[in-house]
Amino acid sequence: MAIEYRWANNENDQLPELAADLVRRQVALIVAAGGSPSALAAKGATSTIPIVLVFGADPVRLGLAASLNRPGGNVTGVTFLTTELMPKRLELLSELIPQATTLAYLADLRSVLGEEMLRDTLAAAGVLGQQIVVMEARSSRDFEPAFATFVERQAGALIVAASQLFDSNRDQLVGLAARHTMPAVYQAREYVLDGGLMSYGANQVEAFRLGGLYVGQILKGEKPANLPVQQSTKIELVINLKTAKTLGIEVPLSMLMRVDEVIE
Repeated sequence: MAIEYRWANNENDQLPELAADLVRRQVALIVAAGGSPSALAAKGATSTIPIVLVFGADPVRLGLAASLNRPGGNVTGVTFLTTELMPKRLELLSELIPQATTLAYLADLRSVLGEEMLRDTLAAAGVLGQQIVVMEARSSRDFEPAFATFVERQAGALIVAASQLFDSNRDQLVGLAARHTMPAVYQAREYVLDGGLMSYGANQVEAFRLGGLYVGQILKGEKPANLPVQQSTKIELVINLKTAKTLGIEVPLSMLMRVDEVIE
């Protein structure tokens, strides 16, 4: 089996042509794992080649499937929670750093769920009586100016929204948070493995494992239309204690007892 791999280097306007190229090569199946833009590009390129999605959005809402139970057409796959977890990330950050009354929020409003994530975060902040400083990033060049604004506005901690752009540049984001001694919560454990403070989000390894099982079933003859879209519901809280110590943060025992993974 040969695997043809295509990467748009965060230039989403390249995705339709990359998907069309895979269709011209008459691949047996397409896995769309780069978020909603990749899923929409794959669906736009073919209505016959099976497509397996692994992403954090609702395929019915995006018009990719007729329903979750019976998707119909050539698309199925696995979704994981993203938007729904933003208020909980804010709550965890507030629990860890209660003295931070002004929080920073790094947004990618070009993403399909960007506006929704921001709206939910602002609503949760209002309930907790916190102020949110929002900065939008459209490319990695926007990161440093955003952090400069956060520091200027005296934000005590940072929430990084779920975004393919941010995931692809997580080393830079983690480095900036460290340079500015800014505690941050992220959506994936990979940030914490790279030195970030805390993450709360779906276990994406589990989501891709489920997607891989669907790939196997389809290559053996199953039709995507008959395979219900699955939701990976495994959520994990990960904390880097070394980073916490560097930032002078003492993680409360009540939180440590709920942590799924501690990085030491």
